[in-house]
Amino acid sequence: MLKVENLCKRYETFQLKNVSFELPAGYIMGFIGINGAGKSTTIKSILNLVHPDSGSVTVLGKDMYRNEIELKQRIGFMLGPVDYYLRIRIARLAGVIGRFYNEWDERQFFSYLEKFGIDPHKRISELSTGMRVKLGIAIALSHGAKLIILDEPTSGLDPLARDELLELFQEIVADGERSILFSTHITSDLDKCADYIIFIRNGELVANDTKDDLIDQHAVVKGPLEALTPELEGRLEGFKRSKYGFSGLIRREKLQDSDAVQIEVPNLEDLMVYYNQEGAKS
Repeated sequence: MLKVENLCKRYETFQLKNVSFELPAGYIMGFIGINGAGKSTTIKSILNLVHPDSGSVTVLGKDMYRNEIELKQRIGFMLGPVDYYLRIRIARLAGVIGRFYNEWDERQFFSYLEKFGIDPHKRISELSTGMRVKLGIAIALSHGAKLIILDEPTSGLDPLARDELLELFQEIVADGERSILFSTHITSDLDKCADYIIFIRNGELVANDTKDDLIDQHAVVKGPLEALTPELEGRLEGFKRSKYGFSGLIRREKLQDSDAVQIEVPNLEDLMVYYNQEGAKS
């Protein structure tokens, strides 16, 4: 479905470095990393909204950069709240957007508006930020896209709306013909629905695996400060210390029987936090 190979982009103060991953058909991939890590640059490079310095992107078996116009008919993307045509009513927006897509499904679009609780008689400028995010998602899902790319799709949504959206994502990929790549800071969303996880830090991917394997490969360790020896510190991916002790993230194959620590199963938030903590491996 989507194959990214050695994607690079250099700015004066930031560099995207050889980003590579593959998303098969029928799966959801979560894209995590702190602000400024490179998520948006990667997504915009995939869509050729930012021109990468090197690397390749293949969508549905075709080179994205050589077949951009054709492939963007098959890609649904939402990069933030809808911020265009702000003064027109949403019902009229359907006719405007429909001109750009060969397989625009107006009935499906209005169905998503109803599902998301969006009044089609309102002007876009009258919608809250969260509702404009939902509107962008409705557009992305209403033209027969096979690959759906969403940047922070649950941002600004209440917990119930987020949960309903995640269920919708799972329904969308259930046919095995569509895939979703979405970035988020809300790692609990990915705990619920993601099949694959890619994690970017300082422009480089530091994790790229199935969610279950990624969790199984790591452990959170906790103990008193005297247990944080230089030798153990060298094996940790990252750690935090306080006057009460320390906690850190370690790859399970680096655990030793002699480690005087408490061992816990991590979640995705643990991975993101510890990979960006003191002592995090570069």
